Amino acid sequence: MTTADSAGVCPSSQAVKYHGPAPTEPWLQGRLYRDAFRDRRKRLVAQPQSIFLFLLWLQVENVRLLDRVSPRRSRVGTLYLTATHTIFVENEAGVRNETWVLHSLVFSVEMQAASASGCSLLVRCKNFQVLHFVVPRERECHDVHLSLQRLSQPERCEELYCFSYKPNVDEAERRQEWDFLDPKADYSRMGLPNSLWKFSPINQHYKVSDTYPADLFVPQSATPPVIVGSSKFRSRGRFPTLSYYSKENHAAICRSSQPLSGFSARCLEDEQMLEAILRSNPRSDFMYVVDTRPKLNAIANRAAGKGYENEDNYSDVKFQFIGIENIHVMRNSQQKMLEAQGNSFKEKEKTGDGNCPSEPDSLAPPDCPLQCILDHATFLRFGHIPVFFGTLEPPTSDRYKSVKPVAEIPPTVASQSGSVPEIYIYIYVLIEKDWLSFGHKFSHRCNHLVGDPKEVSPVMDQFLECVWQLMEQFPCAFEFNARFLITIHSHVYSCQYGNFIGNNQRERVELGLRERTHSLWSYLWKNQTDYINPLYRPDHSQTQGLLRPSTAPYCFK
Repeated sequence: MTTADSAGVCPSSQAVKYHGPAPTEPWLQGRLYRDAFRDRRKRLVAQPQSIFLFLLWLQVENVRLLDRVSPRRSRVGTLYLTATHTIFVENEAGVRNETWVLHSLVFSVEMQAASASGCSLLVRCKNFQVLHFVVPRERECHDVHLSLQRLSQPERCEELYCFSYKPNVDEAERRQEWDFLDPKADYSRMGLPNSLWKFSPINQHYKVSDTYPADLFVPQSATPPVIVGSSKFRSRGRFPTLSYYSKENHAAICRSSQPLSGFSARCLEDEQMLEAILRSNPRSDFMYVVDTRPKLNAIANRAAGKGYENEDNYSDVKFQFIGIENIHVMRNSQQKMLEAQGNSFKEKEKTGDGNCPSEPDSLAPPDCPLQCILDHATFLRFGHIPVFFGTLEPPTSDRYKSVKPVAEIPPTVASQSGSVPEIYIYIYVLIEKDWLSFGHKFSHRCNHLVGDPKEVSPVMDQFLECVWQLMEQFPCAFEFNARFLITIHSHVYSCQYGNFIGNNQRERVELGLRERTHSLWSYLWKNQTDYINPLYRPDHSQTQGLLRPSTAPYCFK
């Protein structure tokens, strides 16, 4: 292993450690030269303040990067480790190909047994990218392995890349990035406030629920005592509040966490709150109360003092369980898929061909909720009856976030105005309002920091997958392409922008993300021409009216 040194490049078997501040200028971009590394280290060492520990650059020569499709093909080059990126630079004459991987995207680093050709290092990323390096010497591979493990597992938010990412924009432009979107405008688009629904400031300063946003809409008849009383009966204070409203038929989708009902408890204020939601739609005589869990899970939660609504205590409601499994089942399903992919690659390495082997008989197909999600999203779009997602696991409502945002995607995904930019704004607002503002635990679910691995789950992946499945069935109805979804997915995990840092709105305010980081939405907006779907036709039959997807298993890709 060699490390870039201020006096030259000197060999060392240890990763050089330095107590110093996070870099405050853009990281090296473009072509990499040894002199640039030496100069960078000089400037870093000259800074005395200590913020967090990070590793200086490591450099390993003659590293092979194996081709995932054809393992017998490989590229030879130099591997660099910076404080934020792993960079592979190909050494072939006349070719300057570079592969950059953010450390925040690294999910796992596996060091495999040494062989005659060297020691293998398998890097799996959260965006499903897999890099297979072969390092000449085992000690060098060991040092890279340890360094990557530390660099890819930050312990504090201040170590995340978004706080050191400094693109070439001035402060005024950076502030404008965060002013680009106003989630409140989405409520105005839905015709709110009106005679049926009102804005409530009751959660200002996050006093009622620290995982809810500060701005909420509730029925006109809901008084503060009723709201507060209902919040005390709901897990984490997540009382019933409006999420989506159709001004055409007055149907509404509301949300909350599961009640603290146990086996027999009830709450008068909570019953009044649901009654107010029902009366907010004069066209309907009853309301669906939807529990996104399997019924068995809900019954088991009663023993812990939680559970689900008792139909005998709530008037004019129809109760329904959707049956979406919890985050642990979804995480295991994704892990099965990735393990199958890894087994395929290992077998291809042995055979040396690019043919995918058959999956082992013992590997059961991973459970997939896509049919359930799309079925219920379709029902929500076509119904005129109020729907209340009343029993969601706190504080993030992971199952709900798989169903409701899909239902809220407009007919042609915002082709109503006939302008391309409208779709991008709508998707941004949808994610900003229903995922970020309402407290999806991105830091926990996406494993941004070292923490409990049982909290990690691909909930956001499910939503993007559902949108992609819709795009495959209706290729002419969407103004954006698959690259748009892939870019969002990558940056959910990259931590390059501040949007997806933290677990709720309150945490993001306390971290000062608007003041200290950049926003992804502005970047996507500026590059919107890269995400235009060439098949989109505003006059196509698919863009007329609501989308009616087929949820038969054979329709999924």
